Amino acid sequence: MIKRIFLALLLLAVVVAVAFAVYAWHSELPAMAASDRPDFDAATVEKGRVLAAAGYCATCHTAKGGEPYAGNYPVVSDFGTIYASNITPDPDTGIGDWSPEAFRRAMHEGVDREGQHLFPAFPYDHFTKLSDQDVDALYAYLMSEVTPVNQETREPTLPFPLDLRFLQAGWKLLFVDFGRYQPDPARSDAWNRGAYLTEGISHCGACHTPRNALGAEDPDRRFAGATIDRWVAPALTADNPSGVPWSARDFTTYLTLGADRFHGVAAGPMGPVVHGGVAELPDSDLNALGVYLADVTGAGQRDDRASDATDNAALAASLAAGKPDPAWRLEQGARLYVSACAACHYNATPDSLTATRPDLGINSATRLDDPANLIHVMLDGIPADEGSHGVVMPAFRSALDDQQIAAIAAYLRATRTDLPAWPDLPARVGELRAHAGTH
Repeated sequence: MIKRIFLALLLLAVVVAVAFAVYAWHSELPAMAASDRPDFDAATVEKGRVLAAAGYCATCHTAKGGEPYAGNYPVVSDFGTIYASNITPDPDTGIGDWSPEAFRRAMHEGVDREGQHLFPAFPYDHFTKLSDQDVDALYAYLMSEVTPVNQETREPTLPFPLDLRFLQAGWKLLFVDFGRYQPDPARSDAWNRGAYLTEGISHCGACHTPRNALGAEDPDRRFAGATIDRWVAPALTADNPSGVPWSARDFTTYLTLGADRFHGVAAGPMGPVVHGGVAELPDSDLNALGVYLADVTGAGQRDDRASDATDNAALAASLAAGKPDPAWRLEQGARLYVSACAACHYNATPDSLTATRPDLGINSATRLDDPANLIHVMLDGIPADEGSHGVVMPAFRSALDDQQIAAIAAYLRATRTDLPAWPDLPARVGELRAHAGTH
């Protein structure tokens, strides 16, 4: 009897293994010479350029100081480091010998031209939602406008057996819902366009959704916030800690300008997402993103901010606390804030708020459970290519030590919010200072 059970289990294991092998196997697609590529019209190429920007493809496929799209940008995960591939039209080390069909398969199924599974650091779980037309436009742009670069992609540092590419088929089986985006007929055209962009090319959930133990986005905590490159990608849901709730107009303004008067600026990993990224989209798409993201937060299309600016308790309290007070000079954090910050961040009334001079008590950096974002900005400032165009915040890395940065952060948290104090602030500042420039 035991022998029969063992044989039955063995047979079942063999059947499962064969079925998985059939599921995981993909044939190699024929190489295509550059001379055999289809012709690309200018409108398609331009569409592809905008889509590549909206997906910040260059950000993840360009190593620091490297050639655009030539790969080797390190994507650090809990399992090891994966290096982004070379997607220039170089035929030897890039995708120069890929056909449109091969490129579609990579985008929609996460399988390269040779039939190998791509690691999910490449967000094909989002790109699978893109239409064939949009994927073909991306292909047209990469093949016609990007300079070929001969550069081998570094091998990942994943441990065995996670480095076996065919096992990624199991990850896909568990976590990826393949297929194109299907519009919701009960929703507006703007909502559906915003959903298509958010869930597809811009893959916002890849940074703003927590991941499970196997590195997949947790579907039960969509947009609930996550840590990325030692920064915090705040929740995009109603749990966002901002003192003033986000509206559709706020999201659109933030994604267009890189700043919003109630919610701070796009810094760190979010900087390239906006500048040279989604900001390249037409106004109709940016408005659609606002509509969809506002629905995610539960705000709908609320955009009348008069009552928010007048009646919002967090805003009123923060503005009142920000008024100059001689007693500030009796305490180090207040004294440092007055000398280093107050000149630019003082606002007397709601009407005085601007996107380029945010009030520090109501934006998420001061209200998150993790002070990382506030500390990063104080250490390294806001350079010209982040935040709001033309406005620069100085870096205090060299001017203030860990204790002084921590003192300002503690002061803001204590006086401008009603939230509990951040623990071990000097140690947190030291940790983030040591890892500067790695995002």
